[in-house]
Amino acid sequence: MVREKLMAGHVVRRLRRRLALSQAAMAEMLGISPSYLNLVERNQRPLSATLLVRLAETFDLDPRALSAAEPGGGAAAMRRRLADPLFADLEIDRAELEEWLAAAPSGAEAFARAYDRGGSGGAAPADDDPVAAVRREIERWRNHFADLDAAAEALADELRLGAGDLYGAIAERLRTRHQLAIRVLPAEVMPDALRRLDLHARQLQLSELLDPASRTFAAAFQLAQIEAREEVEALARGAGFADRTAERLYRRHLCGYFAAAVMMPYARFLRACETTGYDIELLQRRFGAGFEQVAHRLTTLSRVGARGLPFFMVRVDRAGVASKRYAGASGAALVEADARCPLWRLHHAFDRPGTLAVQLVELEDNARFLTMARTVSPQGRRYGLVAAEFAVGLGVEAGLAGPLAAARGLDLAGLATPIGLGCRRCLRPACPQRAAPPAGRAWVVNERERGVSAIAFAGD
Repeated sequence: MVREKLMAGHVVRRLRRRLALSQAAMAEMLGISPSYLNLVERNQRPLSATLLVRLAETFDLDPRALSAAEPGGGAAAMRRRLADPLFADLEIDRAELEEWLAAAPSGAEAFARAYDRGGSGGAAPADDDPVAAVRREIERWRNHFADLDAAAEALADELRLGAGDLYGAIAERLRTRHQLAIRVLPAEVMPDALRRLDLHARQLQLSELLDPASRTFAAAFQLAQIEAREEVEALARGAGFADRTAERLYRRHLCGYFAAAVMMPYARFLRACETTGYDIELLQRRFGAGFEQVAHRLTTLSRVGARGLPFFMVRVDRAGVASKRYAGASGAALVEADARCPLWRLHHAFDRPGTLAVQLVELEDNARFLTMARTVSPQGRRYGLVAAEFAVGLGVEAGLAGPLAAARGLDLAGLATPIGLGCRRCLRPACPQRAAPPAGRAWVVNERERGVSAIAFAGD
């Protein structure tokens, strides 16, 4: 279990200024010394559990604001932005970044918003991209929604008391409480759909092409739309999307989150992760879930006081286009990059379908990750029709990967594959795989010499 120090000086300082209190006055109300409060506000001391409780009781502070309101998304997110080649000559180290966040959180937030709006290299992203808007909101919460998790866990315990078969228990609850029957229909009857809600017939119709894990997920998703409506609507309203499509996509993500949390209740799932070494195949069997479902669930384990390892997840197709990206609490730059390095074995997973590819990688900033990749195929696959295939990549910081079953026999401090965030953001010299010079660096052509890489650039 990973326990992180809670550094939230910016939130405490903002609260004090909003209440027009001096440090001495607030310290007296909290029963601490002004000097200690000063250290907390400057992120030189973590927030203790006792002080957190006092803040909540004295000033009605929502504890979730302490993690959701970090300037620029926190130090890891700011490091990802500063990894842009545009800032390569500034050489901003971690200590300088943390000092900036502590001393000028509003300035750091302003920089983050301006950078995100302008994008890397000054290319403005589309303001009307609903997927990007939803991703920003999910990452603002680090893909952990405590209220949804708590409600799903309580529901899962209630369902387990009634029956050992989760799918059967959900079906019975839909039938008795909500007058909805589940009907599995032949593929010919539902040629273009896997799940359909027919309110006229009071049926949740599922295609026979769905495997048991996907049927359970579909049934739990329907239950989420009904029984988690209040929690989902509260989160959707809080997001404040201007775009209706983004709001609907966000609701769908939240209902899927709830469904997965019913299948893999937080406390039981985390305990299973820790006892099995995060063995994904064992977790699949134990919770009746698919590989991608387990992989996504691993990115959500950020409950205060009961955190799991901070995994990230990305799903790509053969063309390298990402259709799912979750950084969770990992802060991994590999998730945020729009391009990926071909030296990362995420792409090699397509060569050995269904086999887990494990690799130790190292980025230019010396961040090291143990990564795992495997192919998945969406439900609904039929002979003679186009069959989709994706590669799902998971990763965790190498220094934390010791307990993993996938790490057994590996030297996590040993040789790692040097990779980048795509050629346009990578400054590694003499890379034989390079396809383009880094953004902002001139292409140097020497007719008398040919290096390991066919592409040389200024500063190389």
